Amino acid sequence: MTSEAPDAPVGDGLLVVDKPAGWTSHDVVGRVRRLCRTRRVGHAGTLDPLATGVLVLGVNRGTKLLTFLVGHDKGYAATVRLGLSTLTDDAEGEVTGGSDASHLSDAQVAAAVAALTGPIAQVPSAVSAIKVDGRRSYARVRAGEDVELPARPVTVSRFDVLGVRRPGEPVPGPAGTEVPDGVLDLDVQVEVSSGTYVRALARDLGLALGVGGHLTALRRTRVGGLTLEHAVTLEALDPGTGPGPAAYLVDLADAARAVLAVRELDEPEARALGYGQRIPSAQPGREEPVAAFGPDGRLVAVLDESSARARAHVVLAPATAK
Repeated sequence: MTSEAPDAPVGDGLLVVDKPAGWTSHDVVGRVRRLCRTRRVGHAGTLDPLATGVLVLGVNRGTKLLTFLVGHDKGYAATVRLGLSTLTDDAEGEVTGGSDASHLSDAQVAAAVAALTGPIAQVPSAVSAIKVDGRRSYARVRAGEDVELPARPVTVSRFDVLGVRRPGEPVPGPAGTEVPDGVLDLDVQVEVSSGTYVRALARDLGLALGVGGHLTALRRTRVGGLTLEHAVTLEALDPGTGPGPAAYLVDLADAARAVLAVRELDEPEARALGYGQRIPSAQPGREEPVAAFGPDGRLVAVLDESSARARAHVVLAPATAK
């Protein structure tokens, strides 16, 4: 396998990283900045250190697409442990309570899961990054403060229990590890709207069943149309151990086609947008951002077509004087 030279230029686009456990999203951004030799790297949605999976990064002008990805729905594979509550609603927090869950039937679990599926009002986890009077909620909790966040509407379009492990049954991981007495482990798959906390789903499932609950594993499988099939490891992005970032960078045009509605422009329309002018909307009233492509296939702009005349959220291919 041929490695990329460490100082090879990296262009504009998206990188889909399979975030390893134990890394913060900021850690990954810092690593990719060094590998791509640019400060212009950002991410479209934080993953907790416990979590693994799809973390979408924008590189150089690709950062301009990130704002349009943040609102996309997301998919996760997770393990919920019923019978114990924790301060952080995941396995990294101290245990704060719980009751024996081993008596719960599959039917009871299924009914509670069904009640948390569809449009719901969810109180975010207290250790989220939401700001309360200018400070992150998690910082207030870790300082010993009581934080109460308001509920907000989210949609859980899928919440499926794929498997149940009862006390004494083996769990993934080191050989000999078993489900402890008094708890149930549920392997679940969820599809949720932006802003939904899977940790909070685990917490609320435990509350609904009267036993407490938290996450022990979380893997993001999808952000919009970008899935684990598109994701690469940090080792693959490092020229010392893999092909390097240029081999995996999804260029602006391909990235926009993968995640946004698409409009093909004629030459006058592309030129007008390049000069910052408005053009007639192709589908007036649509709310989602629209990737507009010139006749040469270049991504010209991302459009707002909510009105009769489209305006550019951002212009990616400004017109040049001739």
